[in-house]
Amino acid sequence: MTLVIGAYSVVKDVFAELLPRFKEQWKEQTGQTVVFQESYEASGTQARAIIGGFEADVAVLAMEGDLQRIRDAGLIEHDWREGPYRGNITTSIAVIGTRAGNPLGIRGWEDLMKPGVKVLYPNPQTSGGAQWDINAIYGAGLKQSERVTGQKDPAYAKGYLERVHANIESLDKSGRASMAAFEYGVGDAIVTYENELLARIAKGVDYDIVIPDDTILIENPAAVVDRNVDKRGTREVAEAFLEFLRSEETQRYLGTQGFRPVEPQAAAEAAASYTTPPGLFDIHYLGGWPQVKKELYSKRGIWYQVLAGI
Repeated sequence: MTLVIGAYSVVKDVFAELLPRFKEQWKEQTGQTVVFQESYEASGTQARAIIGGFEADVAVLAMEGDLQRIRDAGLIEHDWREGPYRGNITTSIAVIGTRAGNPLGIRGWEDLMKPGVKVLYPNPQTSGGAQWDINAIYGAGLKQSERVTGQKDPAYAKGYLERVHANIESLDKSGRASMAAFEYGVGDAIVTYENELLARIAKGVDYDIVIPDDTILIENPAAVVDRNVDKRGTREVAEAFLEFLRSEETQRYLGTQGFRPVEPQAAAEAAASYTTPPGLFDIHYLGGWPQVKKELYSKRGIWYQVLAGI
């Protein structure tokens, strides 16, 4: 039995450990051998590939909006958000990574606005991770305006984002590509998932992690692609794979790899290892994904105004 997985780039390393575990478990339970066909790309790129004909049985993506695009195309026929943990398999937060010892003394988003600071984050046109990064900075601007004026000010938040973007060094196609550029020595600071930096630090790379007071909770969903599993006869193993990803044992492992677990017991055990910033917010603070897509990422949206300097 071949199980085809279309995933966002960040999970590639943990899946190298998890797929053999699932293969062994499935063999013990059913006597059947699973062979994996894997694809790891930026989340938006992966979603477009699945819509365009890549027959993934399971989509593991960076954000709800990319799964929704697949559903809108008719390939996912159920509402994955009604599943366990609202369809998510992990969470994380958007943070800032710096060189060892944090030589520029970066403490939050506003330090990324200072003259001469070279900043990296990926391109939100291709990367779900980048949209989380942009959402975090824009939302932090809304939080700051709300503290000062008592209400969210989109104009202030746009200016806040503009000031960070003015120091951008490069826009790579994915979170993984952006991280690779940082490892090659490009930039002074990187905006990325907390788990990306923790994974590098665990491998001996010397980075500092700066958690801004105001940042966003990142939710990473996964779903069976109904049209493909029914066509290929893989529904049973695909659904079992998602159950495996959300199991306590797997979630505990993910918690050791820098991801924040969604399964309650594993999350409770991992809680001491993670910091909850005082101004943590989720996508609903920004109005939910449909509103974010419209206001930030539409053709004339805030992000494109920032990019065009208008």
